[in-house]
Amino acid sequence: MRLTALLVAALMWLAPLPALAQDAAAIVAENREQIEKPSRQTIGPVIAALAASGDPMADDILTAWEDRRLVIRKSDQAMFIAVTEGDGFALTALDGTAAGSAVAADVTALKPNAGVRGLIATALVQFTLSDPDPTIRADALASIARDPTAEALEPLRASLVSEEDPVLKAQKERLERFLTLRFDADPAARVAAIESLGTDTSLDVRAALNPLVATKRVASLGDPPGNLARTLVPGTDLTTVEAYDILVAASLAPARLTLEDQRAALLANIVDGSVGGIPVAALNTQEARNRAYTALEVAGTVPTAATDDEVTAALAAHSFHEVYVEPDATVTSAATATLAAIDRKVAFMQAADLGLDALSLAAIFFLAAIGLAITFGVMGVINMAHGEFITMGAYTGFVVQLFVPDYTLSILIALPVAFAVTFGAGVAMERLVIRHLYKRPLETLLATFGISIALQQILKNVFGTQARPLTAPGWLDGALEFNDVVSISYIRIAIFVLALIFLMFFLYLMKRTRLGLEVRAVTQNPAMAASMGINPDRINMLTFGLGSGIAGIAGVAIGLYAKVTSEMGADYIVQSFMTVVVGGVGNVWGTLAGATMIGSLQKVIEFLNPSNTLAAQTYMILFIILFIQFRPRGIIALRGRAAGD
Repeated sequence: MRLTALLVAALMWLAPLPALAQDAAAIVAENREQIEKPSRQTIGPVIAALAASGDPMADDILTAWEDRRLVIRKSDQAMFIAVTEGDGFALTALDGTAAGSAVAADVTALKPNAGVRGLIATALVQFTLSDPDPTIRADALASIARDPTAEALEPLRASLVSEEDPVLKAQKERLERFLTLRFDADPAARVAAIESLGTDTSLDVRAALNPLVATKRVASLGDPPGNLARTLVPGTDLTTVEAYDILVAASLAPARLTLEDQRAALLANIVDGSVGGIPVAALNTQEARNRAYTALEVAGTVPTAATDDEVTAALAAHSFHEVYVEPDATVTSAATATLAAIDRKVAFMQAADLGLDALSLAAIFFLAAIGLAITFGVMGVINMAHGEFITMGAYTGFVVQLFVPDYTLSILIALPVAFAVTFGAGVAMERLVIRHLYKRPLETLLATFGISIALQQILKNVFGTQARPLTAPGWLDGALEFNDVVSISYIRIAIFVLALIFLMFFLYLMKRTRLGLEVRAVTQNPAMAASMGINPDRINMLTFGLGSGIAGIAGVAIGLYAKVTSEMGADYIVQSFMTVVVGGVGNVWGTLAGATMIGSLQKVIEFLNPSNTLAAQTYMILFIILFIQFRPRGIIALRGRAAGD
């Protein structure tokens, strides 16, 4: 088969030369007998001659032959290409001219066997790989990639010379390397193909290289057979049972004798009070029973089987090894080195992907916590209902989408509407409850916790317990993919950008506006601020409303990523408080640092323990408890008078 393939390939290389162009019909006529009764061993040169003829009809003849549409007319034994037409066939002569029609009874179809059809298909590869239609060439590449064979290698190489489409040429070159590393007879060519893939981390590259480093376990009496990967020690690298099973599978030792089988065999062969020449009374030790069974084996009375002593002896007499399935050591060495380089690069990319996940999660935590950074960090109010303001924002987005079907427009409308709804809810909560509980943190915590439960129940009554869809615009579908390993969804990118916008907005508000100046003044010294004409009650109301409104906007953003239910806010309230406390109460940069630290920590723990997300939450809380013991004021602690409050 290899000789035939090489002959086909050699003739294909010569096919473009006009001086060697031949008449396909003449080739068929010269080899008529072999074509009518083909043999895989002898038909190869004929198929190769047709493929290399340069005659445009060669493709049609080979295709018709493969499809069993090459027929012989009974009346004159002429050969035609047949196409079904009604109850009969339309005939085409081998030179391409029309030859009328014939009924099915007047023709005999040539029916090559599977082996011959395989040779024909190989020969046809050159036509499809060099077809003027790029779609046909792409389909041919896809077909070879699905079912790669050694016979396709040389035609693929030949087609590279004439390929003008840069995309298809790159695909051909890549597929040629895959076929080379598997099928090329020259080890140096295989090694070169393997090394050329050293920087490619695609899954198909690793899938192509892994079979080259696959191993099998073997046993031998002397030197290890084949391409040695490592020597195995029974009892250390594999169990003695596994080792002996290898001997049995290789027919190097008989099957192990079980005690039950031995006892049954000895009982069945008691003759005149002895077994194998040993008196029954003397069979009171395992050693004696083993000797009796061995005697029965020698006599041919029982099947050969190994006793424990024989098993031990057989294991000691043989050595055990892992050998590569690939026989060439240079190929396995190159594949091992290339896979190691790819694994290092993949590990780096996994770290980068984990970093992107951590940043996107940090952005989500920052959005959820920035409103709390105002109400808790600046005002000192422990608002346990902060999560429900996030939920209200998400449900506001859902309601807006019920009336505005354009998802892009609905999100743009939902953001300010969610701010207005939660701002109003926050102002109402501050006026009715919070203002009466300033400087009383325990009562504030209990009151806001009760409000949280009440809001959850109200949302359940209004929207039900089923998750509601908050659909992202189409341009946020999919992900930004850098390679097979590193990617990030467009929704997470949008949340990250929104978090940066809020960071800049908060900094501008607190540092560059009159409201920010008044908030800082009331926070540091309410009495002095009041004496300067600032109304502390009004500032507290606006500050609490601002924090609640930002939570509503965060709810819209988070709702695009997470499920929208009445318990949605509860999933973020703990992380929000941890973000503010760990980062440093009252400092927006601290909130950012806390979100980054908690998001990164959670992703690392989930990566190390991917099957248990609850454990990840537990470990994270334990770590934060320890962190606070050593840095109670957070990563970025307040200084001056505010730090002492």
